Amino acid sequence: MKPYILLNDDITFAFSAENQTGTRGGGGRGGDCTKLSPKIRIQPGETAVLVDTDGPGMIQNMWFTGYVGHNFIIRMYWDGQDHPSVEAPLSAFFGCAYDENFEDRDGRYPVLNSAMMLVAPGRGYNCFFEMPFKKHCRITMENRGTEPHSLYYIITGCYREVPDNIGYFHASYRQEHPVTKGRTYTIIDGIKGKGQFLGVTLATGMNGNNTCWVEGEARMYIDDDVYPSIHYTGTEDYFTGSYGFGNDIYIKSYQTFSGHYSGLFAIMGDDRQFYNGQQRFLLYRFHVPDPIRFSTGFRMTLDNMGWTGPRYDDYTSAAYWYQELPGAVLKPLPSDEEMCMK
Repeated sequence: MKPYILLNDDITFAFSAENQTGTRGGGGRGGDCTKLSPKIRIQPGETAVLVDTDGPGMIQNMWFTGYVGHNFIIRMYWDGQDHPSVEAPLSAFFGCAYDENFEDRDGRYPVLNSAMMLVAPGRGYNCFFEMPFKKHCRITMENRGTEPHSLYYIITGCYREVPDNIGYFHASYRQEHPVTKGRTYTIIDGIKGKGQFLGVTLATGMNGNNTCWVEGEARMYIDDDVYPSIHYTGTEDYFTGSYGFGNDIYIKSYQTFSGHYSGLFAIMGDDRQFYNGQQRFLLYRFHVPDPIRFSTGFRMTLDNMGWTGPRYDDYTSAAYWYQELPGAVLKPLPSDEEMCMK
């Protein structure tokens, strides 16, 4: 952090349940020690508008709690596009695709503690990606479940001039339950235009005996690549670990870690036996200090392999990137029933 702050003409805004219009002085009228509207209630089939504002400006932080499961779908629209640039279940967007599992193997809340996202105890979802826009910003939350759910939120940012060559924030959800055995899993494809890949959050659920499921290799295809330009040697290597995240050598046990830009931040399921099956893993990798830039397009795949060859585990992911507009229409989401992962 710089040891000084330069003052400028940015105008701060904040949209929340207590100030749903985000206007200056638009918060609750209850005075000290009151809670007039700490949350909103979203009915089944309803889409709530969380932010609707003209630019230029930038989203700088988002915080959510309450119901934060896969029934809620977050979408973001930039500069009047009729299709979203971000569309994902709220839980998967924040790297917690197993949203019905609140305890890790040690009986604690999983904590994702990175520079770009924070999942704090009690399921406090925080995002620190900067999201600039020129003309307009619209953020919504749809309830695709069968029951009404409550949402606590605050989304902050500022109105300011932004450069003409800004990249617009994008995110897209993918899943295969299970991965087709012998076929690579697609993290993201269909990206068209100039941009920068930001990274991925991944949830994996083991099916059958866990024969070192991290043998699968990550491949990145830049622009018109027929073969990958960026090719990692294994899943744990891509997520900046090594040797099965510690399960291959010395202590013979997977070990969690959570760094500024990468981590295996949660393990769910009993791992007291060597390569025990039916475990679940939550991982993330953000390419902030090591940006992946592309000129015309980008795609990324990840194998699902163990020591004995291809596997058929459950993979769920959200990919993040910046790009110019207009962006391509995102791949449609699975149904709410197809997303359920316990």
